[in-house]
Amino acid sequence: MNTPASADATPYVHGYSAHESRRLADQADTLAALLHSGTVYPVGSKVLEVGCGVGAQTVHLVSASPGARFTAVDVSPDSLAQACSRVTSHAPEAQISWVQADLFELPFPDAEFDHVFVCFVLEHLSAPRQALTALRRVLRPGGTLTVIEGDHASAFFHPASAYAHAAIDCQIQLQSAAGGNARIGRALHPLLTSAGYEDVIVRPRTVYADRSRPALVNGFTRNTFIAMIESIREPALSAGLMTPPDWDRGLADLHRTATDDGTFHYTFFKGVAVNPA
Repeated sequence: MNTPASADATPYVHGYSAHESRRLADQADTLAALLHSGTVYPVGSKVLEVGCGVGAQTVHLVSASPGARFTAVDVSPDSLAQACSRVTSHAPEAQISWVQADLFELPFPDAEFDHVFVCFVLEHLSAPRQALTALRRVLRPGGTLTVIEGDHASAFFHPASAYAHAAIDCQIQLQSAAGGNARIGRALHPLLTSAGYEDVIVRPRTVYADRSRPALVNGFTRNTFIAMIESIREPALSAGLMTPPDWDRGLADLHRTATDDGTFHYTFFKGVAVNPA
Protein backbone atom coordinates (compact mmCIF):
# COMPACT_ATOMS: atom_id res chain seq x y z
CA MET A 1 0.00 0.00 0.00
CA ASN A 2 3.02 2.27 0.02
CA THR A 3 5.14 3.38 -2.92
CA PRO A 4 8.03 1.23 -4.20
CA ALA A 5 11.55 1.71 -2.81
CA SER A 6 13.53 0.26 -5.66
CA ALA A 7 13.93 0.59 -9.39
CA ASP A 8 13.55 -3.20 -9.35
CA ALA A 9 10.07 -2.85 -7.81
CA THR A 10 6.99 -3.86 -9.72
CA PRO A 11 4.91 -1.03 -11.21
CA TYR A 12 2.86 0.74 -8.55
CA VAL A 13 -0.64 -0.21 -9.68
CA HIS A 14 -2.34 2.68 -7.84
CA GLY A 15 -0.29 5.42 -9.51
CA TYR A 16 1.18 8.59 -8.03
CA SER A 17 -1.79 10.95 -8.13
CA ALA A 18 -2.69 13.52 -5.47
CA HIS A 19 -5.66 11.30 -4.64
CA GLU A 20 -3.31 8.37 -3.96
CA SER A 21 -1.11 10.54 -1.73
CA ARG A 22 -4.18 11.48 0.31
CA ARG A 23 -5.21 7.83 0.53
CA LEU A 24 -1.80 6.86 1.89
CA ALA A 25 -1.97 9.63 4.46
CA ASP A 26 -5.49 8.63 5.53
CA GLN A 27 -4.32 5.04 5.89
CA ALA A 28 -1.30 5.97 8.00
CA ASP A 29 -3.22 8.32 10.28
CA THR A 30 -6.11 5.90 10.79
CA LEU A 31 -3.86 2.94 11.56
CA ALA A 32 -1.08 4.73 13.47
CA ALA A 33 -2.01 3.34 16.89
CA LEU A 34 -2.46 -0.17 15.52
CA LEU A 35 0.66 -0.42 13.36
CA HIS A 36 3.15 1.75 15.27
CA SER A 37 2.34 0.54 18.76
CA GLY A 38 5.57 -0.79 20.29
CA THR A 39 7.84 0.91 17.76
CA VAL A 40 9.91 3.39 19.75
CA TYR A 41 13.60 4.04 19.13
CA PRO A 42 16.10 5.20 21.78
CA VAL A 43 17.46 8.73 21.88
CA GLY A 44 20.46 9.07 19.61
CA SER A 45 19.85 5.84 17.73
CA LYS A 46 20.23 5.86 13.95
CA VAL A 47 17.11 4.68 12.14
CA LEU A 48 16.71 3.99 8.43
CA GLU A 49 13.25 4.04 6.86
CA VAL A 50 13.33 2.32 3.49
CA GLY A 51 10.61 3.23 0.99
CA CYS A 52 9.28 6.26 2.86
CA GLY A 53 7.04 7.23 -0.07
CA VAL A 54 5.20 10.47 0.64
CA GLY A 55 6.13 10.37 4.34
CA ALA A 56 2.79 9.04 5.57
CA GLN A 57 4.48 6.61 7.98
CA THR A 58 7.52 8.82 8.59
CA VAL A 59 5.41 11.38 10.44
CA HIS A 60 4.39 8.77 12.99
CA LEU A 61 7.90 7.34 13.32
CA VAL A 62 9.51 10.67 14.18
CA SER A 63 6.64 11.64 16.49
CA ALA A 64 7.05 8.45 18.53
CA SER A 65 10.86 8.75 18.74
CA PRO A 66 11.77 12.47 18.71
CA GLY A 67 15.29 11.82 20.01
CA ALA A 68 16.26 9.35 17.31
CA ARG A 69 18.12 10.31 14.13
CA PHE A 70 16.27 9.24 11.00
CA THR A 71 17.29 8.71 7.40
CA ALA A 72 14.39 8.28 4.97
CA VAL A 73 15.03 6.69 1.58
CA ASP A 74 12.88 6.42 -1.53
CA VAL A 75 13.60 5.86 -5.20
CA SER A 76 11.20 8.64 -6.27
CA PRO A 77 12.39 12.27 -5.96
CA ASP A 78 8.80 13.51 -6.18
CA SER A 79 7.73 11.30 -3.29
CA LEU A 80 10.73 12.45 -1.24
CA ALA A 81 9.80 16.09 -1.81
CA GLN A 82 6.27 15.42 -0.60
CA ALA A 83 7.58 13.48 2.39
CA CYS A 84 9.96 16.28 3.38
CA SER A 85 7.15 18.84 3.20
CA ARG A 86 4.76 16.64 5.18
CA VAL A 87 7.20 15.84 7.98
CA THR A 88 8.50 19.41 8.22
CA SER A 89 4.97 20.72 8.72
CA HIS A 90 4.12 18.10 11.35
CA ALA A 91 7.45 17.75 13.16
CA PRO A 92 9.76 20.66 12.33
CA GLU A 93 12.26 19.61 15.02
CA ALA A 94 12.69 16.08 13.69
CA GLN A 95 16.25 14.91 13.06
CA ILE A 96 15.88 13.50 9.57
CA SER A 97 17.85 13.23 6.34
CA TRP A 98 16.25 12.58 2.95
CA VAL A 99 18.06 10.35 0.46
CA GLN A 100 17.05 9.28 -3.03
CA ALA A 101 18.32 5.75 -3.49
CA ASP A 102 17.46 2.24 -4.57
CA LEU A 103 16.92 -0.33 -1.82
CA PHE A 104 19.42 -2.67 -3.50
CA GLU A 105 22.06 0.06 -3.88
CA LEU A 106 21.93 1.95 -0.60
CA PRO A 107 24.74 4.56 -0.39
CA PHE A 108 25.63 3.86 3.24
CA PRO A 109 28.56 2.15 4.96
CA ASP A 110 28.20 -1.32 6.40
CA ALA A 111 26.51 -1.47 9.84
CA GLU A 112 25.57 2.22 9.62
CA PHE A 113 22.16 1.95 11.32
CA ASP A 114 20.87 0.68 14.65
CA HIS A 115 17.38 0.02 13.34
CA VAL A 116 15.64 -0.35 9.97
CA PHE A 117 11.92 0.22 9.36
CA VAL A 118 10.13 -1.07 6.24
CA CYS A 119 6.38 -0.60 5.77
CA PHE A 120 4.28 -1.67 2.75
CA VAL A 121 7.34 -2.07 0.55
CA LEU A 122 8.01 -5.79 0.18
CA GLU A 123 4.63 -6.36 -1.49
CA HIS A 124 5.89 -4.36 -4.50
CA LEU A 125 9.18 -6.23 -4.93
CA SER A 126 9.83 -9.19 -7.19
CA ALA A 127 12.64 -10.31 -4.86
CA PRO A 128 11.56 -9.55 -1.28
CA ARG A 129 13.90 -12.06 0.38
CA GLN A 130 16.89 -10.63 -1.46
CA ALA A 131 15.80 -7.15 -0.36
CA LEU A 132 15.70 -8.21 3.28
CA THR A 133 19.15 -9.77 2.89
CA ALA A 134 20.50 -6.56 1.33
CA LEU A 135 19.25 -4.53 4.30
CA ARG A 136 21.37 -6.59 6.68
CA ARG A 137 24.48 -4.97 5.22
CA VAL A 138 23.59 -1.49 6.55
CA LEU A 139 22.15 -2.77 9.84
CA ARG A 140 24.62 -3.24 12.67
CA PRO A 141 24.96 -6.68 14.29
CA GLY A 142 22.33 -6.84 17.02
CA GLY A 143 20.29 -4.12 15.35
CA THR A 144 16.59 -4.60 14.70
CA LEU A 145 14.48 -4.68 11.58
CA THR A 146 10.75 -3.88 11.72
CA VAL A 147 8.58 -4.88 8.77
CA ILE A 148 4.85 -4.25 8.25
CA GLU A 149 2.84 -5.74 5.38
CA GLY A 150 -0.79 -6.41 4.57
CA ASP A 151 -2.62 -9.40 3.14
CA HIS A 152 -5.44 -8.51 0.78
CA ALA A 153 -6.82 -12.04 0.87
CA SER A 154 -7.47 -11.57 4.61
CA ALA A 155 -10.37 -9.22 3.88
CA PHE A 156 -13.81 -10.51 4.81
CA PHE A 157 -16.98 -8.60 5.47
CA HIS A 158 -20.72 -8.43 5.92
CA PRO A 159 -22.88 -8.49 3.86
CA ALA A 160 -21.01 -11.22 2.01
CA SER A 161 -20.54 -10.72 -1.73
CA ALA A 162 -18.79 -12.85 -4.33
CA TYR A 163 -18.68 -9.78 -6.59
CA ALA A 164 -16.86 -7.74 -3.94
CA HIS A 165 -14.33 -10.53 -3.40
CA ALA A 166 -13.82 -10.74 -7.16
CA ALA A 167 -13.03 -7.01 -7.27
CA ILE A 168 -10.47 -7.43 -4.49
CA ASP A 169 -8.99 -10.40 -6.33
CA CYS A 170 -8.44 -8.12 -9.34
CA GLN A 171 -5.99 -6.11 -7.22
CA ILE A 172 -4.24 -9.31 -6.14
CA GLN A 173 -4.01 -10.56 -9.73
CA LEU A 174 -2.74 -7.26 -11.13
CA GLN A 175 -0.01 -7.03 -8.51
CA SER A 176 0.96 -10.66 -9.07
CA ALA A 177 1.12 -10.17 -12.84
CA ALA A 178 3.51 -7.27 -12.27
CA GLY A 179 5.74 -9.41 -10.05
CA GLY A 180 4.53 -8.31 -6.61
CA ASN A 181 2.57 -10.09 -3.89
CA ALA A 182 -0.51 -8.50 -2.29
CA ARG A 183 -0.71 -11.41 0.16
CA ILE A 184 2.87 -11.17 1.41
CA GLY A 185 1.95 -10.45 5.03
CA ARG A 186 1.32 -14.13 5.76
CA ALA A 187 4.83 -14.98 4.53
CA LEU A 188 6.81 -12.52 6.69
CA HIS A 189 8.18 -15.06 9.17
CA PRO A 190 9.68 -17.45 6.59
CA LEU A 191 10.96 -14.51 4.54
CA LEU A 192 12.79 -13.02 7.52
CA THR A 193 14.28 -16.28 8.69
CA SER A 194 15.41 -17.27 5.18
CA ALA A 195 17.09 -13.85 4.85
CA GLY A 196 19.26 -14.68 7.87
CA TYR A 197 17.56 -12.76 10.69
CA GLU A 198 17.22 -14.15 14.19
CA ASP A 199 14.72 -13.78 17.04
CA VAL A 200 11.98 -13.29 14.47
CA ILE A 201 8.57 -12.41 15.90
CA VAL A 202 5.58 -11.81 13.62
CA ARG A 203 2.16 -10.91 14.96
CA PRO A 204 -1.14 -10.06 13.24
CA ARG A 205 -2.53 -6.57 13.61
CA THR A 206 -6.25 -6.82 12.88
CA VAL A 207 -8.56 -4.04 11.74
CA TYR A 208 -12.24 -4.57 12.42
CA ALA A 209 -14.76 -1.84 11.63
CA ASP A 210 -18.48 -1.59 12.27
CA ARG A 211 -20.95 1.19 13.12
CA SER A 212 -19.61 1.39 16.68
CA ARG A 213 -16.19 2.44 15.28
CA PRO A 214 -17.04 5.21 12.80
CA ALA A 215 -13.47 6.50 12.58
CA LEU A 216 -12.30 3.12 11.25
CA VAL A 217 -15.30 2.78 8.94
CA ASN A 218 -14.47 6.11 7.34
CA GLY A 219 -10.68 6.12 7.64
CA PHE A 220 -9.99 2.51 6.75
CA THR A 221 -12.96 0.80 5.09
CA ARG A 222 -13.93 3.75 2.88
CA ASN A 223 -10.87 5.95 2.49
CA THR A 224 -8.15 3.30 2.55
CA PHE A 225 -9.34 -0.10 1.39
CA ILE A 226 -12.28 0.66 -0.88
CA ALA A 227 -10.43 3.67 -2.31
CA MET A 228 -7.52 1.36 -3.14
CA ILE A 229 -9.75 -1.08 -5.00
CA GLU A 230 -11.55 1.74 -6.83
CA SER A 231 -8.20 3.01 -8.11
CA ILE A 232 -7.55 -0.13 -10.18
CA ARG A 233 -10.86 -0.11 -12.09
CA GLU A 234 -9.41 0.74 -15.50
CA PRO A 235 -6.49 -1.74 -15.47
CA ALA A 236 -8.77 -4.48 -14.10
CA LEU A 237 -11.34 -3.96 -16.85
CA SER A 238 -8.67 -3.53 -19.54
CA ALA A 239 -7.17 -6.87 -18.50
CA GLY A 240 -10.59 -8.51 -18.77
CA LEU A 241 -10.56 -9.58 -15.14
CA MET A 242 -14.20 -8.52 -14.66
CA THR A 243 -16.99 -7.12 -16.79
CA PRO A 244 -18.02 -3.50 -16.11
CA PRO A 245 -21.43 -4.51 -14.66
CA ASP A 246 -19.86 -7.08 -12.34
CA TRP A 247 -17.19 -4.57 -11.26
CA ASP A 248 -19.80 -1.93 -10.48
CA ARG A 249 -21.79 -4.45 -8.45
CA GLY A 250 -18.67 -5.52 -6.58
CA LEU A 251 -17.80 -1.94 -5.63
CA ALA A 252 -21.40 -1.22 -4.64
CA ASP A 253 -21.30 -4.28 -2.38
CA LEU A 254 -17.99 -3.16 -0.88
CA HIS A 255 -19.53 0.21 -0.05
CA ARG A 256 -22.38 -1.62 1.69
CA THR A 257 -19.85 -2.93 4.22
CA ALA A 258 -19.31 0.69 5.32
CA THR A 259 -23.00 1.31 6.05
CA ASP A 260 -24.65 0.97 9.46
CA ASP A 261 -25.48 -2.68 8.74
CA GLY A 262 -22.01 -3.58 7.44
CA THR A 263 -18.75 -4.83 8.95
CA PHE A 264 -15.22 -5.12 7.58
CA HIS A 265 -12.14 -7.08 8.67
CA TYR A 266 -8.53 -6.97 7.44
CA THR A 267 -5.25 -8.29 8.82
CA PHE A 268 -1.83 -6.65 8.71
CA PHE A 269 1.30 -8.45 9.89
CA LYS A 270 4.13 -6.80 11.82
CA GLY A 271 7.48 -8.49 12.18
CA VAL A 272 10.49 -7.60 14.30
CA ALA A 273 13.82 -9.37 13.83
CA VAL A 274 17.47 -9.06 14.87
CA ASN A 275 20.49 -8.94 12.59
CA PRO A 276 22.88 -11.58 14.00
CA ALA A 277 26.55 -10.98 14.63
